[in-house]
Amino acid sequence: METFAIEGGRPLSGSLRIQGAKNAALPILAAAVLAEGQFYIYDVPHLKDIKVMLEILDSLGAKTKYEDGCVDLDTASVSVPLVPDHLMSQMRSSIFLAGPLLARLGEVTISRPGGCDIGERRIDLHLSGLTALGAKMEESEGYITFRAKQLRGTNIFLSFPSVGATENIMMAAVLAKGTTRICNAAREPEIIDLQNFLNAMGARIRGAGTDTIEITGVPKLRSVSYRIIPDRIVTGTFLLAVGVAQGHVELTNTLPEHLTALIEVARSCGVEIKTRHDIMEIKSTARPRAYDRIITSPFPGFPTDLQAQLMVFLSQARGTSVIKETIFEGRFKHVNELARMGASIYVDLGSAIIRGVNKLTATNVEATDLRAGAALVLAGLAAEGTTTVGQIHHIDRGYERLEQQLSQLGAGISRVSV
Repeated sequence: METFAIEGGRPLSGSLRIQGAKNAALPILAAAVLAEGQFYIYDVPHLKDIKVMLEILDSLGAKTKYEDGCVDLDTASVSVPLVPDHLMSQMRSSIFLAGPLLARLGEVTISRPGGCDIGERRIDLHLSGLTALGAKMEESEGYITFRAKQLRGTNIFLSFPSVGATENIMMAAVLAKGTTRICNAAREPEIIDLQNFLNAMGARIRGAGTDTIEITGVPKLRSVSYRIIPDRIVTGTFLLAVGVAQGHVELTNTLPEHLTALIEVARSCGVEIKTRHDIMEIKSTARPRAYDRIITSPFPGFPTDLQAQLMVFLSQARGTSVIKETIFEGRFKHVNELARMGASIYVDLGSAIIRGVNKLTATNVEATDLRAGAALVLAGLAAEGTTTVGQIHHIDRGYERLEQQLSQLGAGISRVSV
């Protein structure tokens, strides 16, 4: 087992290049099975979830190689319509393979996916979307099988703008006969990246980034080379790390327009942020000001994946702040761990009331999920003494050697085997 040991009180400084977006890379790797050929996908982060996705692709008959951020992927021999249960249970994003495999092979068998325990994350919209395209669904003994000789375009209304369901339907519909319209579609930047990738393969999709996406089916797609967009959640985590630890840091390979909600909050709290092209310059020299009320919501609102990190930032603010979580009911599990470090946070139903304190105190804490783990690392940067963060396998699912990147900026953090 490994932990992070973090010596708090060191300001951050220097420059750091942001990794490619995990939440863009996973559906794009899944989408590659829609065509036969050789793909080269660049800026793929070196993460546990990516490793699991590549293992799944290998099990389907693909040939994969990962080196220096590039995935060399040969999909010519993909022929197995079954996603292995032992791999699917490790990663929720394995559900992304349902649509592409169904479209290419005419059938697919999956089990219900695993992933972070942050509350109910139903896959009903994925299932109903595929059946709306004409697939027949059977469920037995924990497995779900879809079959369709030919998917057919249709109009699909999502009762919630689910990112995963939007992407799965997009991938299935690109080879369907006719036109598919997804109404109340999710608008996240990762969906635009998927559209750009599929269109580069020869698909006909428009509307990603709006609430209506139109897909006109084509008979065949081709293999391509493609570069993944920067990870906006990793960017936001490092922005807040500077706010928490203070200092002056330049982040490169960023897309500031993907973080307008966070940038507005951070600036209001006193963090200096300058942007130019793909560079963000962040400077923080004092305790932040409180922020009255933040509500998590789908893009372009404040991202739920940055809620825990923001809570650490506000736990040191002058005054009282409120965060209302509207996406996942289990997203406050880090609160008890922060309280052990001296944070003053009260949870009432879906809201957290945060009263800023002068300082946090180091102790032993444990990550309960990916973003909660990142938040505890940020808390360790600010705390007096040495903080130990356990269960860091959660953090490794979304951050590429987080301790090395923070050390590069002057943080006192190391990975320890226990």
